[in-house]
Amino acid sequence: MSSTRESTHGEHEHTVHADHDAHAGHADHAGHDAHAGHGGHTAHVAQYRRLFWWMLALAVPTVLASDMFASIVGYRLPDWPGLDWVSPVLGSVMFVVGGRPFLTGAAGELRARKPGMMLLIGLAITVAFVASWAASLGIADHELDFWWELALLVVIMLLGHWLEMRSLAQTSSALDSLAALLPDEAEREVDGRIEIVAPDDLRVGDVLVVRPGARVAADGGIVAGSASFDESMITGESRPVVRGVGDRVVAGTVATDSGVRVRVDATGDDTAIAGIRRLVADAQASTSKAQRLADRAAGWLFWFALVAAAITAIAWTALGMPDDAVVRAVTVLVIACPHALGLAIPLVVSIATERAARAGVLVADRLALETMRRVDIVLFDKTGTLTEGEPAVVESIAVDGDTDRLLAVAAAAEAQSEHPLARAIVRAAETASLIVPDASDFASSPAVGVSAAVDGHRVRVGGPHLLDEEGARELPQVEPWRAEGAIILHVVIDGAVAGALRLADGIRDESRHAVDALHALGIEVAMITGDADAVARSVAAELGIDRVAANVRPEHKEHEVARLQAEGRTVAFVGDGVNDAPALARADVGLAIGAGTDVAIASADVILASSDPRSVLSVIELSRQSARKMVQNLWWAAGYNLLSVPLAAGVLAPIGFVLPMSIGALLMSASTIVVALNAQLLRRLDLDPARWS
Repeated sequence: MSSTRESTHGEHEHTVHADHDAHAGHADHAGHDAHAGHGGHTAHVAQYRRLFWWMLALAVPTVLASDMFASIVGYRLPDWPGLDWVSPVLGSVMFVVGGRPFLTGAAGELRARKPGMMLLIGLAITVAFVASWAASLGIADHELDFWWELALLVVIMLLGHWLEMRSLAQTSSALDSLAALLPDEAEREVDGRIEIVAPDDLRVGDVLVVRPGARVAADGGIVAGSASFDESMITGESRPVVRGVGDRVVAGTVATDSGVRVRVDATGDDTAIAGIRRLVADAQASTSKAQRLADRAAGWLFWFALVAAAITAIAWTALGMPDDAVVRAVTVLVIACPHALGLAIPLVVSIATERAARAGVLVADRLALETMRRVDIVLFDKTGTLTEGEPAVVESIAVDGDTDRLLAVAAAAEAQSEHPLARAIVRAAETASLIVPDASDFASSPAVGVSAAVDGHRVRVGGPHLLDEEGARELPQVEPWRAEGAIILHVVIDGAVAGALRLADGIRDESRHAVDALHALGIEVAMITGDADAVARSVAAELGIDRVAANVRPEHKEHEVARLQAEGRTVAFVGDGVNDAPALARADVGLAIGAGTDVAIASADVILASSDPRSVLSVIELSRQSARKMVQNLWWAAGYNLLSVPLAAGVLAPIGFVLPMSIGALLMSASTIVVALNAQLLRRLDLDPARWS
């Protein structure tokens, strides 16, 4: 089956946030060594899961054996020898082991002079630890026995860490997926002999033998033969294109129907695929690191707590009650610990990502949830995203008017071919439930087409070279097809043109609904493709797309995203091919169609498990609802601190009220419960793409 059919119908000359915030929201914590780098998220999840369960096991006896906790709840501790030391000993273990990530992070924030969540947690557990030992040793007032509070704080914060790391875990690598495109072996011709070598051993000037169905191992020019090449994994273009002597091919592409010989002109880091790898890495490395809102809130609360504690100590000392001054100041510092604040964001992210996963939306980067709600333009790759990604027969013309007979005869002639266009014709006949006659004497001619004997007639199907061989003229009815850049195949029966078939990359039924719904939300829609301008504008006109970029090479897709960002736009890019990886990484939010390649999926912030473009709207809805819950939780969590800290400091002491530690503890727990319940409301969110139709 010839691919020259495509050459005259728009043949084109184509040739992660590397650090997704090592700890969500704590990318700038230089001391947070447990999260340095991004390659071990899965290991970090397991690490924090184990640490959480071990600390929970220690927290139970620590809390139950605490005299302060017993007095709050209202039970008496048994008179057992050594029971008084259970909480101090186990609490110390929890402080050293369970508190290590927070203390390390706090040190990093101090060095960076950027107080945040880590420093606030580190301050709370350190003050609780020191005050509790002082109380246990009889040096300080017994009211400073905070072992139970220390244990609960460590456990709850570890739970938040675990949930956060789990939401960030990724299982694939963009660069590894790109490397996987290259074959393990290459056939090199030396003095008429063929030898098997590794791609790394190839040198410029070597001649490669590329057999039908084999991948090209290095960039180069064809010196012998002609073949149809599948370049979809590099260019995203669904149609194979013909390459002959003098044409250039790139590593990773596949010769689909014939063998060729290629003289190598680029290897290793000089190949096109290596260039794409560099673009992916550069785009990922240049991704900005935004601090989480909760971390900023924690930074403000840190200074709020310190100032409040200092004022408390000075005020109570000035009133002639130095002992009360110490108790009140320490209570302020401990009660400022961010129980609810530490869970406010991780719980929302965890529930949102879990809910999304059930709807076929996989969130690889939590920042995508924060950013997607601000997107004002969605840039779709055409092939495989807005379209089906494979050719289909969309129209036919028969000289005698019998288009069913024409399609059946063409399918019979193409039945033995493995070419994508042949499969499209056979599939169209099957879909129409046509009776396809048997064929014999099948023959395929590269750059021409196929021929076969069908019902006693010689049937040929092919492109313009076939018409040249037959001395026939193209049907005038196909001119509008050509203007739209469609693939045109003529069917010749016994030397006479019997009709023509129009093939194109079929538009998904859901694409129109997706574009209309995005417009309804006030979001502009753009499309980018490696296809010819006529093909691109035809699809854009049918879908009502606002902006179109056609004839775009892989590296230029990333440039188009950068250009839109330079206009001040917040860009979401949706694609599915290797050529989309740099653009996915560069975009403010990259969304990969799940049916696409591993590299596209690994470079994206969000993976759409289905190929339904309406899923983009589900991500926007998820983003907006998640942001709303985050803000609500942050206000509730921070509001608790803003209210309880002054009360614990004794601001109402002149009228006889000072917040008891026991009441503060109950408020702390209530705040955590409210935050958790509010996050659970996200489970009611309907993310079914069909609702946007």
